Amino acid sequence: MNVLVLDDEKEIADLVEVYLQNENYNVYKFYTSEEAIKCIDTTPLDLAILDVMVQGKNGFEICRYIRDKKLKFPVIMLTAKIEDNDKITGLTLGADDYITKPFNPLELVARVKSALRRYTLYNTNENNKDIIEINGLVIDKDKHECLLYDKNVDLTPIEFEILLYLANNRGKVISSEELFEKVWKEKYLDSNNTVMVHIRRIREKLGENTKNPKFIKTVWGVGYKIE
Repeated sequence: MNVLVLDDEKEIADLVEVYLQNENYNVYKFYTSEEAIKCIDTTPLDLAILDVMVQGKNGFEICRYIRDKKLKFPVIMLTAKIEDNDKITGLTLGADDYITKPFNPLELVARVKSALRRYTLYNTNENNKDIIEINGLVIDKDKHECLLYDKNVDLTPIEFEILLYLANNRGKVISSEELFEKVWKEKYLDSNNTVMVHIRRIREKLGENTKNPKFIKTVWGVGYKIE
């Protein structure tokens, strides 16, 4: 796998290179945007890691350049701060993920693996309806398996079915009543807190921030959804 790394902070670029090489990736490391663009033009790449604030053409502009060339490999942005406007800009331009500095190199490696796996799944299983991928979360219906950044999430059968139902209805708010009746196959009781308890357990296993969960959102007074 060929990975491009662009960061004008030499120490960071060198650190990322070492960790990726330890995972047997071919790393094309650059400190300037001009060199990185030459590599993009001449080298078959599988993923790019771009510093947002690099001098010359910034990371956003290079991401746009990649997508304008109709190149579909994943792009991970490195940024010293993460603000909603920056994230929206990057996602609009076609970025796949963000890492905020300072970062744990092992987390970066996990994000790289996850992005590459998603890219591979997309290309080889584009019509495979048995695999659902959402921002690093992979739900394999056939294997009854859930992975988060390539690590297995140990869910009970009920927890798996709840997560799967929400994922199958991504973007739609699902009430506790609907969840209960679809998963448990029983009539829902208003006084039943079973769904809430199971949602909490799933979030814990996914390492969710309870105040700002990444995957399962609560729509107060209505239900739950995965965006």
